[in-house]
Formats: sequence, C-alpha cells, structure tokens
Amino acid sequence: MGRLGRIATFVGLLLLGPVLLFRPALAGGCFPVAELPGRIVPVAWRSAALPEGATVKLTFLGHASFLIETPSGVSAVTDYNDYVRPPFPPRIATMNNAHDTHYTNRPDPRIEHVLRGWNPAGGWAEHDLLVEDLRVRNVPTAVHGRFGDQALSNSIFVFEVGDLCLAHLGHLHHRLTEEQLAELGQIDVLMVPIDGIYTMSQEEMLEVVEQIRPPLVVPMHYFGPTVLGRFLALAEARGFRIERRASPELVLARASLPAARTVLVLPGS
Repeated sequence: MGRLGRIATFVGLLLLGPVLLFRPALAGGCFPVAELPGRIVPVAWRSAALPEGATVKLTFLGHASFLIETPSGVSAVTDYNDYVRPPFPPRIATMNNAHDTHYTNRPDPRIEHVLRGWNPAGGWAEHDLLVEDLRVRNVPTAVHGRFGDQALSNSIFVFEVGDLCLAHLGHLHHRLTEEQLAELGQIDVLMVPIDGIYTMSQEEMLEVVEQIRPPLVVPMHYFGPTVLGRFLALAEARGFRIERRASPELVLARASLPAARTVLVLPGS
C-alpha cells in the first residue's frame, strides 16, 4: 500500500472509529481465549443443536470462495459470485463485499439463505443464522476509501460447527479493533486474503493473523505463485509452519488441529 493509501486508510479509520467503538457488540459464539492479555472476552454462546467434536469438510473452490460442509449435510459457500461456483447450490451463501469477484446479484434461486456483508438499506449488516448444525454470523469491518454506509461494506463471516470455529476475513482493509476481536472469539481456522495490494500488505495481514491467533491459516485471494511464495516466506519468518496439500479438500476437527501455528496451502479445485 502506498503512502497516500496509508493516509486515506488512517483518516477513514479515524472517522469510523467512534462508530466502531459504540456499536453494540453481538454475542460471540466461538470459545474465548481467557488467558490472552488485553483481549475483551465475549460470553460463550452454545446451542444443543451444535454437537461437540464435530468435523467439517472445507474445499477451496478458488479466489476467495470455499465450500463448507457439516456432518448433517448443511453447506455454505463463501464469497459466492458469478465466476467461481460450487458443484451444487449450497443452502447458505455469504458475500463479504460488493465487488464482482466476491458477490453476485444473481444467486442460484435454490439457495435458502443469502447473507450479504453489507446492508443494502444502509447501516450495519448483522447476521446470526442457525441451520441445523451450522451457525453463521458476521463481524462488520471498514473498507478504506469509502465513507458513510459504504465504509461498513465488508464483513468477516464466522462459521461454527460444534466446538470448531472457522472465519473468513473477506476483503479486510485494516487491523481489528478490540471489539471486533471480542466478537470473533477464538478462531480455529482462518481464511486469509494475501494479495498484498487490494486488501492490505502481506506484513499487515500477518499482523491481523497474530491478533486473532488461529492455529490454522488458509491463504486465499492471491494472484500467482510469486505472491503466495512471498507470503509463505514472511509467515515462516514469524514462526509459522508451512504445509501444502495436493487436494483442495480438507476434513477439520478440533482434535486434529495443529499444535504449532500452521499455514496450510490448498490448491483451487
């Protein structure tokens, strides 16, 4: 990000700061990390419909789109758009930002729930949806260079299945506030944009990752192996373990999460 871009981002966050500060916090559902210093800890949310020890299937579809499938067969696709589509219509589609590779005005009519990361009517987008064993909620964030209602036109979407929590950062443009970190709670798997240009620099994005502290990081939203390689080198220098998979599919469970912080590269299917 150039000097002018950093100044615009800083000014935008200054103007948006009071709004972020006084927004009523949504109840976080992922297990809070009580021992972390300087972290606001949300009240844990729990439903009898969400079993302990659940497994989740995660498939990288490409760009910023992932297919999430639960044990009961509930499916969700992140950043559902006109270019990257799943092999079947999911029950839930999230669209973090109104950019053409991250959303569509023509979602498949068979999709039951379409969740936009912005509010077309203005103000905050607020979602908290429970479909069988999958809970989906959002944490609104700012987008630099946009003001008023458009300043809130990105959302981090959180997907909860039992005791496992996944978060998709979307088109994130800034470090997170303490309130946003509190709303997220403890995240087990974090899908992170690493383009280094259109969202944040890779160094700044790694700072966000270290704010959230997930055990597993899955890169997305990058353009070519050089960009990916640079991010992996920066992550490794910060102490992350690097792993690559040959398949775009991954089965996740809390018991099988890595003990060391890991960046896991999945090929787009």
